[in-house]
Order: sequence, then structure tokens, then C-alpha cells
Amino acid sequence: MTVSLRELSTRTRLIILTAAPILLAFALILAFPPDGAERGQSAQFIGRFHLPAIHFPIAFILLVPILELAGRSRRLPDLGLLIDLVIGLAALSASLAAILGWCLARSGGYSGVLVAQHMWAGMAVAAGAWSTWLLHLVDRGKRRHFYLPALVATVSLVSFTGYRGGQLSQGENHLTEYMPGLLQTVLRVPNAAAPQSTKANPATFYGAYIQPIFSAHCVGCHGPDKQKARLRLDSYEALMHGAGFGRVVRPGEPKSSELFVRVTLPPDDDDFMPADAKRPLASREVKLIELWISAGASKTMPADAIKDLPRTEVQAVEVSFEEVDPAAVARQRSGLADTVSQLKQRFPNVLDYESRASADLVVNASLLGAKFGNNELSELAPVRERIVAADFSNTRITDRAAASIAAMKHLRKLSLMNDQVTDTTVEALVSLNELESLNLFHTPVTAAALQAISRMPGVHRVYVRETRIFPNVSLPVSLKDKITF
Repeated sequence: MTVSLRELSTRTRLIILTAAPILLAFALILAFPPDGAERGQSAQFIGRFHLPAIHFPIAFILLVPILELAGRSRRLPDLGLLIDLVIGLAALSASLAAILGWCLARSGGYSGVLVAQHMWAGMAVAAGAWSTWLLHLVDRGKRRHFYLPALVATVSLVSFTGYRGGQLSQGENHLTEYMPGLLQTVLRVPNAAAPQSTKANPATFYGAYIQPIFSAHCVGCHGPDKQKARLRLDSYEALMHGAGFGRVVRPGEPKSSELFVRVTLPPDDDDFMPADAKRPLASREVKLIELWISAGASKTMPADAIKDLPRTEVQAVEVSFEEVDPAAVARQRSGLADTVSQLKQRFPNVLDYESRASADLVVNASLLGAKFGNNELSELAPVRERIVAADFSNTRITDRAAASIAAMKHLRKLSLMNDQVTDTTVEALVSLNELESLNLFHTPVTAAALQAISRMPGVHRVYVRETRIFPNVSLPVSLKDKITF
């Protein structure tokens, strides 16, 4: 005998339909697991909503036991009627949070044991909430034997998943890092704040100076349990193995070593390391890494092999804030103020001033994605000479927009990531004498564009990963230290 969906109760149909996003999340994780590679900004943008989304299933699931207890009392029996609704919302929100988490992990360059455990625990929460909801419906008489254990298991899974999530975002020792010493002793917590790195020989330069730097600043995101960009910095062997995109240390060539380049970028650069607003390396630490790489990046070089090492300096830092003259700023902006205001209404959150004291403009059209194309770009023509930074990633602009971009004479930073622009656009950009950074990630640009890039006098960083420019290409001499694959 077959039963059609229409013959089932509304609640039963909802339970069945809610299984769809859970199955979708399982399929995505199994078919496309996080592999440490960074992908399009659109997926990363969507994935960032995982962080606020996870609070909904947590709240709903923890609310169920409270409703259970309240519903069994004589004073508040009606609260028990809400249990069915709350568990259903918990199952739905947990599955959506899991999908958003997959987007973040898959596109954001995450991999490692912690990532996998947090991801699968989140899936278990979604499946557990759904199973608990089903058991709550199936047999009221036997509910105590199956439903309550399922509820307890789901609440426990929420706690475990949250703990793993905290380790990913705050560090593996986030609960014990600042634990009082007496409490550490009582609970027998071993060296709660110690970073997890392979112990290196302190008699070597690497063990005495370099590994401690990585342990203090880097292994939280590049350690045994979490590896952004598939890079580990918890041992010498892992460091020299490199990341998913290739080697990060080139012995004898600090300026060609991606690791050194990243820690010396301006802090506001998207590729600056350490990321996520973590404390940057001190100037002494940066210098030690440079000296070590210059000397051959050896694991066995004695600790005293390099003389006159930079000393640790402790000095007061005077903090000052730029004084802004509102009248002077208004005068600078007066010529285009009305036009800028109209364009900001036309493109909300896309166009803005570089700072409160500047009349220069920045554009972030990536927020509009496919809604922004060549025609929309042409609307910026009245203010193009004021634009100093432009992000056209993931939009529909093509080579037809090359002339419009080239007319932005004061452009310093340009991103064309994931756009359908070719060598034609790159050739048009040669006239931009102030351009410093050019992102061509995942575009059809070929090695033929390198000659045009070499004629850009101000450029110091060009990103060509996932283009038709391959790492084995012969680079012009002027680009040796500027191309990042």
C-alpha cells in the first residue's frame, strides 16, 4: 500500500520536506569537501553569514529542554505545545547553518582536523534535531524511551560543535589560555597556553628564533588541526613543503618568498599576514625571518651563525589622530559632491570616500555581483578621475570596459577577480602610472599580458593564480618579485 504526500498531516509533510536541506548539506560536504583552496568572493561573502546563523539552532535546541520541564508543570502546561514548533525551527536553522558553514570552509581556504570535526558535528546537530522532531511526533506513548535520549544527544552535540567552532575562531586553547594557575593544577590542564608546534632544536637558529615566531603568531591558522591554504607552520618540514599554491620559502631569496612578502605587506592589504586583525609581527621578528631566509633557510644552522641580530626594543608609542578641517574637506569635495551623492543613491554601499579627510573615492562593485556590468561602470565616468581603488570582482564587466577603467588615472588598487577580461584589458591599463596592485585571479588572461604588466611603473604586486599564466612561465626581469601565483 502506498501513501501519497497529500494524505499525510501537515506536520509530517513539514518534517519530510525539512530533510531536503539536510541531505543537500551532506551531499555538498561529501562531493566538495573543504580542501584549503580559496575561491570566489561571492561564496565567501555568503559563507560569512554562518557565524550569525549558528546562534539560531543553538537557541532553539537549548530552549526545548526548558519547554519540556515547563510543560510538565501544572502552572505552565501550555508551553509544552511549543516544543514541536521549536524543534522544527531548530532542525531547519541547523541545516541552513551547515550549508553556510560549508560555503565558508570550501571557499575560504580552510582545511584540517578541526574544520572537519566542526563541520561534521554541525551536520550531526542538524540530523539529530530532525530525528528528535520525528521521534517527538511518531509515538507519544514511547516518547520517553527514544525522544528524550535523542534530545539529550542533540544538546550534547550542540555543545561539542560550539566548542570546536570556538577553537577554530579563537584558538585551540581558547577556554584554558587564561585559566588561573591554581585551577590549571587542580584540573590538571597541561600548559594551557602553550602553542602546538613540533619541538625544534633550540641550538639551531630555526629552533631558537624562527619556530617561536610561528608558534606565537601562525600555528593557530596553520597548525596540525587547521590549515588555511593548506599551509602548516608547526614544523620545519611542513614549512618547506609549502601551501596549496606552492612553496612559501625560497632559500636565499626573502623577497621572492611568499611568507616574507605576506608579513611585510601593509596591514590593510587583503593578503597581509597574520590575518583576521591578529597582532602583526614585530619589526625584530620580521628581520629575523629575513636574515634566516637570506642565509639559506636551514634547519641545522647554529643559533649563533648570524651576528648582530636585531635587539628586542620596548618603547612607548605615541598615538595621534589626523586633524580634519571640515571646511577644507568640503571645498575639496564641492565640485563633485552632488554627483557623488547621486551615484551613492544609484549604487548603495558601492561608492564612498576613501576617508573622512579625503575627496578621493573607492568603489566596491563586487557587492552587486552580476548586477554590475559595462553599462553600470560607464555611469561612474563623472567621478572616474577621483577613484583611487576599485574592486570589480565577480561582476559582468568585460573588455568593453577597458577604456573606462583606463580613464581612472589615479587608480592605485584594482581587482578584476573572476571577471571575463582578457589581455586586451591588461594592455589598456598600461597608462595607469599610479597603479600599485592588480588582481587578475581566475580570469582568461594569458602570459602574453606579462609584457604589458612589465610596463606598469608603479605596480608592485600582481595576482595571477588560476589564470592562463602558469608558474613555469618565463617572467620579465622587472616582474621577478611582483607576480603571485
